[in-house]
Amino acid sequence: FNGAIGPYKGGLRFAPSVNLSIMKFLGFEQTFKDSLTTLPIGGAKGGSDFDPNGKSDREVMRFCQAFMTELYRHIGPDVDVPAGDLGVGGREIGYLFGQYRKLRGAYENGVLTGKARSFGGSLIRPEATGFGAVYYLESVMKHEHDTLEGKTVAVAGFGNVAWGAAQKLVQLGAKLVTISGPDGYIYDEKGLTQEGVDYMLELRASNNDVVAPYAEKFGAKFFPKAKPWEVKCDIAFPCAIQNELNEEDAKKLVANGCQMVVETSNMGCTAEAVNYLNEHITFAPGKAANAGGVAVSGLEMSQNSMRYSWTAEEVDAKLSQIMKDIHDTCVKFGREGNKINYVKGANIGGFIKVAEAMCAQGHC
Repeated sequence: FNGAIGPYKGGLRFAPSVNLSIMKFLGFEQTFKDSLTTLPIGGAKGGSDFDPNGKSDREVMRFCQAFMTELYRHIGPDVDVPAGDLGVGGREIGYLFGQYRKLRGAYENGVLTGKARSFGGSLIRPEATGFGAVYYLESVMKHEHDTLEGKTVAVAGFGNVAWGAAQKLVQLGAKLVTISGPDGYIYDEKGLTQEGVDYMLELRASNNDVVAPYAEKFGAKFFPKAKPWEVKCDIAFPCAIQNELNEEDAKKLVANGCQMVVETSNMGCTAEAVNYLNEHITFAPGKAANAGGVAVSGLEMSQNSMRYSWTAEEVDAKLSQIMKDIHDTCVKFGREGNKINYVKGANIGGFIKVAEAMCAQGHC
């Protein structure tokens, strides 16, 4: 989509909903998100309407190999570096990389990110988007002279992103009361423990795409075919998919006393919801709040270039600093009197860096 500040960088999505329109908005958003990370990476997005759900490992492998047979001539460590997204996890990245290596006859492990640790992956990558969103939230709250301790949090989703956010929220003393899936949402009045967070991995690994078993195991309530935005909370974390939180949901959250929404999925809130939330409470937009995933992908590229691996603590510290820097950029460009408009700050901050790079290279 834009390579002015570095190689094209963004996720591949395998889902039946994939179409050109979705790729365009995700690629556009990715360009400014990648700019905000402070790392030298451009923006891109790609994928297919292939659905890996219900397919055997062998079917998924054959599709990944066929997909890469066409894609490989357009990508490279210094050209375009895909990562995973919805429907593309460690398994798919492994199959894609294996085919790329076979076709290129070279070990260019910087060509894909989200790889397994055994062939160039980075520690903290699976948790990175969720961790980063919570670090961003911490910066927002520090700016507002508040802390996360004891806050009631509603999370939507139960995949990698929701799991990373849940893990960090529980560690930092927040009371996490919901997770959700396509089948409905779980309300755990006591708050998820670390055991509950770990169980999210089992739910994901089952490939059934449901959260209902959590209710039976931990004595929580399950609300079928409903969204968690009707639950009273201080902070809401949409972590599942685009447009999962609409204007009606936004009004419910505000009416129930929600103080902040952290958009952790890619454009998880509709435009109407963003406008409403931004007028009434603090809203942290996705291009800033969920940039932690691509930030650690950028750090994975750095480690691949050096033929070196950082420890989990080193990667985590770098991620935390990147999210703080993103917050500072949003504050710089989003100040409106005594209030910070984080949407405006993220949009302007991300755009200016890309525009300056393009103009400096003669592409204005």
